[in-house]
Amino acid sequence: MTDRRLHPTNGRVAARELEGTVSADRFVDGVTMCVGASVADLCAAPDGPRDRQVLFGERVRVLETVGAHAFVQADKDGYVGYLDHNALMDPFDATHVVCVPSTHLLERPKVQAPNIRALPFLSRIRIVSGAEGYFETHDGLFVPRGHVRPANRPFEDPTTVAQLFFGAPYLWGGNTVWGLDCSGLVQAALIACGHTCPGDSDMQMTLGRPAESPFKRGDLLFWTGHVAICVDAQVLIHANAFTMSVAYEEIQPAIDRIAEQGDGPVKAHRRL
Repeated sequence: MTDRRLHPTNGRVAARELEGTVSADRFVDGVTMCVGASVADLCAAPDGPRDRQVLFGERVRVLETVGAHAFVQADKDGYVGYLDHNALMDPFDATHVVCVPSTHLLERPKVQAPNIRALPFLSRIRIVSGAEGYFETHDGLFVPRGHVRPANRPFEDPTTVAQLFFGAPYLWGGNTVWGLDCSGLVQAALIACGHTCPGDSDMQMTLGRPAESPFKRGDLLFWTGHVAICVDAQVLIHANAFTMSVAYEEIQPAIDRIAEQGDGPVKAHRRL
């Protein structure tokens, strides 16, 4: 059975590569566009529930536009869904990514300048020049130099990346410091380090290889519908609905608590 989260068809339209395998009124190649909003919800249906989020500068393949919504497939993980068509813009080649939890694009290269747009971690931008401690983007705005890094220079440690989000609020389907869930945290941490990573914990459970105790930094622990990252042999970090935030927790007490609340034992322990 196909997974609708990754299957680029809605019955009316389907991606060209699915021709002969699915039924649809039209088969299309799609059009590449970039996300032009700070963050856009990727939803299961127009005006439906949020599945995941896509970030400024990320590329999507637009398969259909219906009213105010575009049916798209995200480049970063193949996720399919609907987003506000007004959140899209013409594609550009990113040179840098935001490397801090969030930043602002400013009207001028001055600390007092009006902020034009907030950007979350891993937003993609194109730098064209530098001035006075700032980089200028291709659309004429300015970002602090220390808030971005070259897109071709990934982080090295996923756990360090996850720790950037400590205290961020929990948000189902979220992918930013303004709100994210367990799999959003893991996806941000791994993608920042150059790893391919799907959007949901059930799909992430295939990452790496099976591991056994003792737990090591960077290990992934999975429950039904939940994932956490080990900080060391005793402590994990996860976005969780218990604290409604990204929080540290001792591993064994977390295992015991999750079992006691009815969500069962650890289903998988994976090591990248």
